[in-house]
Amino acid sequence: MKQDTILVDHLNRVFSPLQFPPELASRILTHASHPDAKRRHNGRLSFVGRRVLQSYLLMFIHSSPSLQPNEDYERILEYALNTYTLGEHVAPKWELGKVLKWKPMNVGNMSRPLGPDVEVPSLLANVKGDNARSVGMYKVHGSTVEAVVGGVFHQFGGAVAHRLFHTRLLPHLCIEGSREGLHARYHEHALEICERMGGRKGPLLR
Repeated sequence: MKQDTILVDHLNRVFSPLQFPPELASRILTHASHPDAKRRHNGRLSFVGRRVLQSYLLMFIHSSPSLQPNEDYERILEYALNTYTLGEHVAPKWELGKVLKWKPMNVGNMSRPLGPDVEVPSLLANVKGDNARSVGMYKVHGSTVEAVVGGVFHQFGGAVAHRLFHTRLLPHLCIEGSREGLHARYHEHALEICERMGGRKGPLLR
């Protein structure tokens, strides 16, 4: 399918030099709200990806020199890996909105399936903040970030997923002056590890 080719090309470009099989790319970039979800969707990969992200973040926190004696791990996980936060701050960096197959809610007659071959209505293309939350965009985009991680872990292994976490995801959660994302005292260490791995475009394969 031409649509699947677009999805493959997108993931291959954003996460070069990884090569995503068409079936996996289609699964990662199809949300359960889209009619094509009858064929396949990213629910299971999102579940796996969330667990992978939690594991990597806990390992990072535990190894950090900024670790506090009575650290509240649950709270750190909750803020850093909140699905809405992933959708707002990571998904745009991966340009998921251009290709993701999903169906917005609470938008009246604009509630139609979106995907790589559908022009996103301007109202939705520029939506932010609470409005983006109300149509489900941040939640859907955030669960797709999780699905990307789950798909990479499944297809390419833990070492590649770990490098993706530290170079392509965690730096975007170092949000200055905000309670959202990674706690501020861990920003410096997160960015140090990212640089050690080659920076935000560092190699995903060794």
